[in-house]
Amino acid sequence: MSAYLSIDDVGMTFASAQGANFVALRDIDLKIAAGEFVALIGHSGCGKSTLLNIIAGLLRASKGGVLLQGKEVNDPGPDRAVVFQNHSLLPWLSVYDNVKLAVDKVHGKTKSAKERDDWTRHNLALVGMDQALTKRPNEISGGMKQRVGIARALAMEPKVLLLDEPFGALDALTRATLQDTVMELHAKLNNTVIMITHDVDEAVLLSDRVVMMTNGPAATIGEILDVKLPRPRNRLELVTDAEYGRYRQAILEFLYARHRAPAHAA
Repeated sequence: MSAYLSIDDVGMTFASAQGANFVALRDIDLKIAAGEFVALIGHSGCGKSTLLNIIAGLLRASKGGVLLQGKEVNDPGPDRAVVFQNHSLLPWLSVYDNVKLAVDKVHGKTKSAKERDDWTRHNLALVGMDQALTKRPNEISGGMKQRVGIARALAMEPKVLLLDEPFGALDALTRATLQDTVMELHAKLNNTVIMITHDVDEAVLLSDRVVMMTNGPAATIGEILDVKLPRPRNRLELVTDAEYGRYRQAILEFLYARHRAPAHAA
């Protein structure tokens, strides 16, 4: 596999207020190819968000490091765009202006004013928000806010799109609709995506590989599952697909048999 993104021997230790060290992650080795969709799954406290923040450059690993196309990741940058569970839109700006702000920041020196306007509208159209350009965040639903957040991230033209449970706070129907949107965007853009999720079905539906994390502290990669379901994927057809069921069972077995939640651990 081509190491487009390389996570090499990453460990993360935090100093506590009591003076003792807390080891959050250890021995994380992962190679991700260009255009691959990878899901990170595990119980709460297993360091998924810590790992994502290291890839984003928001945290510096205590040990090891991250390379993106051979360049070391030390700081945040537009080549790695993050979409969080909280949409983080500026409430006083319109849908259009929330995306345009990022476009101007990243492309202000490389695109003309007309090109930046077109690019803003193009990315909002990609997520189906081109009819709500003048609305403000308090005038749209939670799912629509996340669409704007995804459009803003895509407009930065990142090399890697990082999704930190972006649908976790949404109702089931909205979540399913946005999952389909993300699948369609991935098929169209062939972008590299890393997504944190607690949802087993979401992981299997969206991913090329599912990275299963052991419980913390000192969490690491327990298993990696290759999901070889053909694309495009149809959720209704997969419900009765035996291979889909086997992938789902493998993840559940890992999470709840071999690496049970800490509250139920022996």
